[in-house]
Amino acid sequence: MEIISFEPKYAKDFKQLNVEWLEKYFWVEPHDEEVLGKPEKYIIEPGGTIFFVREDEKIIGTVALMKIEDGIFELTKMAVRPAAQGKRIGQKLMQHTLEFALGRGWKKLIIFSNRKLENAIHIYKKSGFKEIPIGENNPYARGDIKMELLLS
Repeated sequence: MEIISFEPKYAKDFKQLNVEWLEKYFWVEPHDEEVLGKPEKYIIEPGGTIFFVREDEKIIGTVALMKIEDGIFELTKMAVRPAAQGKRIGQKLMQHTLEFALGRGWKKLIIFSNRKLENAIHIYKKSGFKEIPIGENNPYARGDIKMELLLS
């Protein structure tokens, strides 16, 4: 199992993993459809990144860091294939993204999530994220919690 960075050949895996996850727990919102359909335009080109977990040449997990402003990124689009769940892949992706962000001297990461995703919220809190007021800039109708992690 290895964590690799985005390559255009993995764009379909990025979308498929996330759509599968969203349809299981919620629904695919217009914002999701746009970002997932054009990850290079919305995530990579503005300065963000996408990581994948690859096992036996198959992509089994993903996470994105989307630039909000200089030094502030949204940790988003984390998904793991159902058959690969229970292998602590979400925690490995979280650790990798935190090390990546710290290595770049970023100021903070934010997450929009939903309280019914108890396992995800547990991983975020365990990683040091704290709940903050959700504010007016929530891009997701399903989002009912906003968290941040100060890095510097």
